[in-house]
Amino acid sequence: MGRTWTRSGLIYVGIAVSIIAIFYVLLRPSSGPEEVSLGQVLEMAQAGTVRSIEVAGPELVVEATDGRSLKAKMENSSSIVELLQNEGVNVGTGPNAVDVSAKQSSGFGSVFGILLNFLPLIIFGGLLLFMMRQAQGSSSQTMNFGRSKARMFVGNRPGVTFADVAGVEEAKQELEEVVEFLKFPERFAALGARIPRGVLLVGPPGTGKTLLSRAVAGEAGVPFFSISGSEFVEMFVGVGASRVRDLFDQAKRAAPCILFIDEIDAVGRHRGAGLGGGHDEREQTLNQILVEMDGFDSSTNIIVIAATNRPDILDPALLRPGRFDRRVLLDPPDLVGRVAILKVHSEGKPIEEALDMKEVGRLTTGFSGADLANLVNEAAVLAARRLKTTIGYAEFAEAVDRVLMGPERRSRLVTDKEKAITAYHEAGHAVVAFKLPNADPVQKISIVARGAAGGYTRYLPEEDRHLWTKGQFQDQLAAALGGRVAEEVTFDEITTGASNDLEVATRLARQMVTRYGMSDTIKHEERPISSVIESALAGDVESIDVYGNDLLIKTKQGDVFQSRKEEEFSILEFLRSQKDENRNGTIQVNVKAANALGSLGPRTFGKREELVFLGKEFGEQRDYSDRIAEEIDSEMRLLINGAYDVARAILTEHQGKLVQVAEYLIAHETLEGQELRDLFESALQTEEEEAPEPTPEPSAAT
Repeated sequence: MGRTWTRSGLIYVGIAVSIIAIFYVLLRPSSGPEEVSLGQVLEMAQAGTVRSIEVAGPELVVEATDGRSLKAKMENSSSIVELLQNEGVNVGTGPNAVDVSAKQSSGFGSVFGILLNFLPLIIFGGLLLFMMRQAQGSSSQTMNFGRSKARMFVGNRPGVTFADVAGVEEAKQELEEVVEFLKFPERFAALGARIPRGVLLVGPPGTGKTLLSRAVAGEAGVPFFSISGSEFVEMFVGVGASRVRDLFDQAKRAAPCILFIDEIDAVGRHRGAGLGGGHDEREQTLNQILVEMDGFDSSTNIIVIAATNRPDILDPALLRPGRFDRRVLLDPPDLVGRVAILKVHSEGKPIEEALDMKEVGRLTTGFSGADLANLVNEAAVLAARRLKTTIGYAEFAEAVDRVLMGPERRSRLVTDKEKAITAYHEAGHAVVAFKLPNADPVQKISIVARGAAGGYTRYLPEEDRHLWTKGQFQDQLAAALGGRVAEEVTFDEITTGASNDLEVATRLARQMVTRYGMSDTIKHEERPISSVIESALAGDVESIDVYGNDLLIKTKQGDVFQSRKEEEFSILEFLRSQKDENRNGTIQVNVKAANALGSLGPRTFGKREELVFLGKEFGEQRDYSDRIAEEIDSEMRLLINGAYDVARAILTEHQGKLVQVAEYLIAHETLEGQELRDLFESALQTEEEEAPEPTPEPSAAT
């Protein structure tokens, strides 16, 4: 952009200088010698008023005795000396003689004079030519709007092979067949096999979709066209379809080749989406892609590889066999894959010989390939900052924290009270997780602020997990609430530090009930029928749902509990008979199906609705009644309250261990590795042993 601005600036400066030169030539004053005739020169010579005459071709420059300078012209065939002598004028250097001298002319002056006279015309013609070229350039740019912006790599580019890709072995095997198709098409044609038209790479961001496509081109040694889905669509109608046609024309001329479309969901969304009508520009572009992919014949060795992380919003016509025949799924790598990726990105870097990459891989559960590449780079930066010559485990562990939580914020001012609360909060998470059999082991505890968090507890799963049990979820709920419980147990107060923990617990509890079917029955607090009658007469009951002999009571305070009556007892008749006694309002009684109370069962609630008119985005659609919604909320409350009670019981029983861990954190700020294991594996204090006093809250003056 800087070069373009400089070039344009020079052009405008040149135009300004040319205009100034034109005005200078046309309007300059005449300040040269006075021009006279040859006869006048001869008369002056006879009168003795000429001192010298200089001959420059056909021009005479005359110097008069009074100091004036005159100019005259004569014919080339004439000689000024002869003319003077004929008029009786002495020529020479004596007194009353005229000094005549000849000046050699190079011809440059005359040529320059001619050019100077034609300068306005030359400048005007140059400006006209410049304007015409500018107009042609604008027209050319307009006509090039429909040209494809795909970048073509030929030869050794892109210089990526399957050796540079790790952690996605199954995907590599699928794409190796594509390479075989491109290298040896006759082998498959002999058996009647058809080359796949397209391969769709599906996976979360950072899992290596683009890298895999470049590796395919590098292995096959064929031209590689790369373009993003967003580069097809412009504000002008028809540009997208024109670019698609141009792209496929280029690919056909370069066949065999690979055509890679990154983020195809930008142009391949479900047709009919949006409010632009049937002639939406994006839909025209998609239609042209569908037509072009159908236009390949069996001898055209062009493979379209597309990448997306939103396959659910793609148009079904784009995904049918004959267009994208294969769908390759790329998940975040497991432990083996993470170790392989770490080794690939560590090549050429000075890694400590004693470092076991498997230990680093255990710290990175859930990391994508891009995350791991960033992790290795962060570790190298940390090692350089610490003036080390090799990269060790400490740098990788610190890099994991930086990638997950952000850099340390040691400059953040924290009071002693906040530091103590944070220490007990994080210790509460750790102690509860340590005592629960299904919780992940604690790997590190820190009260050093990172990002938006004042502290954090990092868990280290023993193995990659693809299935979760209800017990694991329940223990995870209890561990998440352990921080809030620790604040309440220790300081008899709660803070806003547990806000994220509550969000995690609420989301997990809702998923357990509505998505995973981990709520076979709803079990509310059960009270005797006499308590129901007493509350009803006191005016505290808002509604009673009758499920045969089971009652579900909702109070005006929002509490829900259940009771059971005798078969011959009618709660409705009883309330009618006691109408005069109940002067605090009416009670709504709803008769429901018998045995229906607490029958959520193993099913899902709510579904993701495809809102086609909003671009096939997703929204939550309720497929259950308000009563079921109340029961879902009740079950979530039971799950969370149950986990809260579990965490409270653990921290109350092992308060000594809670204080021990928290005090260590207050003193050292971080607890990890062998020190953490030694502290947790030491014998827990018995109930009879008096627990150490927790750190008292600092006074306001502290």
